[in-house]
Amino acid sequence: MSHTRKRLVMGNWKMHGSFAANAALLDELVAEAPQAGDAEVAVCAPFPYLAQLQGTLAGSPISWGAQDVSIHTQGAYTGEVSAGMLADFGCTWVLCGHSERRALHGETSDQVAAKAATALAAGLTPVVCVGETLDDRDGDQVECVIGDQLEPVLALGTEALGRLVIAYEPVWAIGTGRTATPEQAQAVHAFIRQSLTQQGAGQVRILYGGSVKAGNAASLFAQPDIDGALVGGASLVAQEFLNIAAA
Repeated sequence: MSHTRKRLVMGNWKMHGSFAANAALLDELVAEAPQAGDAEVAVCAPFPYLAQLQGTLAGSPISWGAQDVSIHTQGAYTGEVSAGMLADFGCTWVLCGHSERRALHGETSDQVAAKAATALAAGLTPVVCVGETLDDRDGDQVECVIGDQLEPVLALGTEALGRLVIAYEPVWAIGTGRTATPEQAQAVHAFIRQSLTQQGAGQVRILYGGSVKAGNAASLFAQPDIDGALVGGASLVAQEFLNIAAA
C-alpha cells in the first residue's frame, strides 16, 4: 500500500550554532531544498536564532521551529519562552519533551502534555517526544514506559491529537551511533499507532529519532508506521540532512 501520510524530516540542532555557521547551513539547505522530493523539511534551532531562521527560510519550502516552550503564556517566568513568542517568529513546530529535557531538566510526561497543549493553543504544532532507556529495553519495559509517556498526551483528546506529531526516540540510540533496527523501530511505532488509533487519531505522523543518517534512512522509511525522522547531529551537515530527506 502507498504511504498516505506526508513524510516529515525535521532537524534538531540541539545547542549548536552561530550566526556565521547557521547562515552557511541555511543557505545551502534553501538552495538544495527542492531535491528533498515529497518530504516536508523543517529545522528546530535554539531560541536566539529563530529570527535568523525566519529571515532566511521565509518563502522557502523549509519550515522552522523551537526546541522547547514554556507551559505559561506570559508572566514572571524569567528565562522562559512562550508559545506566543515562538509564533511571533513564524515557528510552525516546537519540540516537547525531548529526552534531553526529560533527563536533564526532570520534565514529567504531564508537563510535556501541558507544553503540547500550550503550543496548540498558540497555533503551533507540537512534536511530542517519547522513548525508552537501555535499562527499559533490557527489562522488556518498552511498551509500559512509552504507554506512560503517551497517557497524558492522549488525554488531550482526539481533536488535539490530530494536530500534533509524535517522535519516537530510543534514548539509547541518541548520539551514540547505535540505531534501533528498522524492525525494532517499527514495532514501537506500531504500538504508538495503535494507541493513537484507539483515540481516533491513527493518521498522526510518527517520526523516528536516534542516530538517523543518510545511510540508514531509507530502510527506516520503508517501515509502514515510520513517517519521517527527527535528525540530530546529521542535521548540522546540509548534504547529509538533505540526503535523509531525499530518502
